[in-house]
Amino acid sequence: MTSDTSVSPTPADPLSVTPEPPLENSVEAPVVSPDLPPSEETPQADTPKNDPSEPTETPVIAIEDLQVRLKAKDGELYLTLPPESESSKVALAWGELWQQFKQLLMGRERFWQPNTLVHLMSDDRLLDTRQISAIAEALAEVQLQLKWVHTRRRQTAVVAATAGYSVEQITASSPLLQNSEQVRAMEEPLYIQMTLRSGAEIRHNGTVVVVGDVNPGSSIIAEGDILVWGRLRGVAHAGCKGNAKCLIMSMQMEPTQIRIADYVARAPETPLAQYVPEVAYVSPQGSIRIARAADFASRKEESNFS
Repeated sequence: MTSDTSVSPTPADPLSVTPEPPLENSVEAPVVSPDLPPSEETPQADTPKNDPSEPTETPVIAIEDLQVRLKAKDGELYLTLPPESESSKVALAWGELWQQFKQLLMGRERFWQPNTLVHLMSDDRLLDTRQISAIAEALAEVQLQLKWVHTRRRQTAVVAATAGYSVEQITASSPLLQNSEQVRAMEEPLYIQMTLRSGAEIRHNGTVVVVGDVNPGSSIIAEGDILVWGRLRGVAHAGCKGNAKCLIMSMQMEPTQIRIADYVARAPETPLAQYVPEVAYVSPQGSIRIARAADFASRKEESNFS
């Protein structure tokens, strides 16, 4: 019993004393080890310094070197995005494009007036609803208003039109297509399932099909035909590049103005008692005529057989 009581204090004393020597030994060991790997720690310390320095250098890039551009023309701004299919450079992913876009807005003095209209030149880049909305919100933060979306992608054109922006679907020029008739033949129709609100404008180098109404104050400008599966109460210009054989068709024809090539006409001031599907076309006498769709189709069949 006494041995047990005498033994218990003795381990307690060394326990309180032994921590000191290991502390001294542990201090001496690191003192030697830092002398051995300073060359290893030095490059490790330099590497993290170089890594953060690379991102910090990107905002320092001159605005002119950015692939996202913003230029003024005729009192409006043109925001140009780099194309996705670019041979000389690696196409920017959306994250990189977004960073350059934000840098462009925040990294220079504001040379525009408040509420300046912006044309988004997206080329062949595919943009969805979320991305177009993000661009519009970022522009609104610096007092700019997205109005136009110019694109070579039909999907982007549909998304932009559905979001309520004016749209122009442009065509890539090709040296192999010198004939304008050949270029028109290559264009696919643009289908839009929505009602065009006042202020919206659709431009397309082909036929435009709208499943919905075209409200007053909106307009459609097409190189081909215009088909409105609803009420046409805005402006419709078919054959905008001179093709007088184009047609304008609507389930209910009440246009503010219709144009086919260089011919212009307005709807009758007195509304019809009952609306039926109608077709606007250029007659052989050189004026725009409006006929019932059924009568027009029957006449076309007769002329084909004659």
